[in-house]
Amino acid sequence: MTRFPQTMLRGVLFTAAFWPLAAVAHDTWLEAVPRLVRPDDVVHVGLFLGNHGNDHRDFKIAGKVGSLDDVQIEVVGPDGRKTDLGPDMVDLGYAPKEGFWSGRFVPANEGLHCVGHFRQGIRHGSMGFKGGKTYFLASESLDAPAKPNGSIPGLLGHPLELVLETHPVIDCGPGQPISLQLLFKGKPLADQVVSFIPRGTTLAAGFDAEHERTTDAEGRCRYTPKEGNVVLVVTHLVKPEEKGEGFEKTSYAATLVIDVPERCPCCE
Repeated sequence: MTRFPQTMLRGVLFTAAFWPLAAVAHDTWLEAVPRLVRPDDVVHVGLFLGNHGNDHRDFKIAGKVGSLDDVQIEVVGPDGRKTDLGPDMVDLGYAPKEGFWSGRFVPANEGLHCVGHFRQGIRHGSMGFKGGKTYFLASESLDAPAKPNGSIPGLLGHPLELVLETHPVIDCGPGQPISLQLLFKGKPLADQVVSFIPRGTTLAAGFDAEHERTTDAEGRCRYTPKEGNVVLVVTHLVKPEEKGEGFEKTSYAATLVIDVPERCPCCE
C-alpha cells in the first residue's frame, strides 16, 4: 500500500476552485490502491487531473479543484451495486492549488470492483465529456485469488468509454496482453488512436508505435506491457459538427488506469 501515497504526494488533483470547468481542458483519471485486498480491508481512491502536454499523452498531474460537486465518483461492486464516493472524498492539501483529494472504500464482498468517474461542462467554447475508471479485486486469498466467472464489470455508459476484455488484476503482468474495446455512445469506434502510457514514459511525437494502438473495425485493440508499472490508457475524440448554445464543438475523453504488477498472479 505504499505506491499510491507516494505518487499522491508528488502530485495534485484538479484545477483551482475558481476554474470550475477547467477539467474539460485536461484529462482526469482514477487510481485505487492496493489493487488486491481482502474483504473488509481499506482501498484508497484518488482522482487526478493532468495529461495536458505532448498532445494529452504525458501522464503528468496539474492543479486541484476546490469542490467536487460536479464530479460523479462511484464504486461498482461485482453484484452491480453502486456506492457514491463523492461525499466522502477529502482534500489533503494545505493551499487551494496544492494537495489532492482522496477517498476510502471498504469492500464487503469478494469480487472485482470498478471505480468510475464522470464530468461534463463548457469551457473555451467547447463542450467536454470526461469519463474514466480503474479496478481493484477483493479476495479472501491474496496468494491465489480466484478468477470470477462472467464478464468484466464496469460498463458505465459514458459517451466515450474504454471497456476492458481482460482481467485487470489476475490476468495482468509483463507479457500479458491488455485487451479492450472502445465504445462511442454505446457502439464500437473504429480507427481511433488509444494511448497506453506507463508512468514515467514519454511517448514519441505523432504516433508512438510502441505505446499506441488503432482500434479495429469492432473498436478493439490490445497492448502488452513489458514491465510492472501503472499504465494510463487514454483516448480523445473531437466532434466539430456537434455544436450548441455556448459551444462550437464537443470533445470527449476516456481514461483507464491499470496497475500492472511485476509478476502476473495467474502465472505464479
